[in-house]
Amino acid sequence: MFGRRKLQGRTDEQLLLMREAGLLVGRTLEMLRERIVPGVTTLELDRLAEEFIRGHGGIPNFQLVPGYSHTLCTSVNDEVVHGIPGGRVLEAGDVVSVDCGAEVRGWNGDAAVSVVVGGPEAARPADLALIAATEASLYAGIAAMRVGGRLYAVGDAVEASIEASAERDGHTYGIVDEYVGHGIGTEMHMDPQIPNYAVGESGPKLPAGFTGAIEPMVTLGGSSTRVLGDDWTVVTADGTRAAHWEHSVAVRPEGLWVLTAIDGGQAALEANGAAYAPLG
Repeated sequence: MFGRRKLQGRTDEQLLLMREAGLLVGRTLEMLRERIVPGVTTLELDRLAEEFIRGHGGIPNFQLVPGYSHTLCTSVNDEVVHGIPGGRVLEAGDVVSVDCGAEVRGWNGDAAVSVVVGGPEAARPADLALIAATEASLYAGIAAMRVGGRLYAVGDAVEASIEASAERDGHTYGIVDEYVGHGIGTEMHMDPQIPNYAVGESGPKLPAGFTGAIEPMVTLGGSSTRVLGDDWTVVTADGTRAAHWEHSVAVRPEGLWVLTAIDGGQAALEANGAAYAPLG
């Protein structure tokens, strides 16, 4: 279904270069969190991100995608992914998913976060639950990765986590299955595709040094989506809100390293029973 070629790993030197790119992405998203306030436009956020990335020696790698000219994808409320920054003014209570990537010295990072404009006090409880459930499923999927393990264990773990959250929260959550994670390295999007849901197959073995971007997209309703007339923005078919979380991850013999997390993913990995294994 997703290809059966043998996966390739990165050397320690290459992983250190990928950490540079990943850390720049993580710091860009950290900066943007403070700027996502009522009254800001998504285009203003995009300009801030470009200035930050270029000012720290990086290239906004989304701009390297044919036909796309922005640094971010900013998806609001029922927009799932690939929302184009523009004149939209964010309002308190909006759910905003910000996807960001950067290239540094030929290597790439890619990550996404979802937040509520105005903070938790401005949020609907269901939206906070959705965001938390999606982030939890991201780390469940990451924690399922290990050298010699199977790639599609990621999707199994994501789906199991979302099902558990749905039962706990009393909500219906839909896992978007038309868009998946991917390998990452000298390009932002590389093979293999990494599904965010169970596919009934085990998939290829993960080698030492494998790097991938895990990115569950979850809705407060069904899993079906449609693409708007701009040919980029993906929205939920039923109009329900969505959340999107993503991290670029390295799989090492000693454990995992979340390349786009400021702390390397240490706290979340340990909370999920996974070993934290940075280099350097």
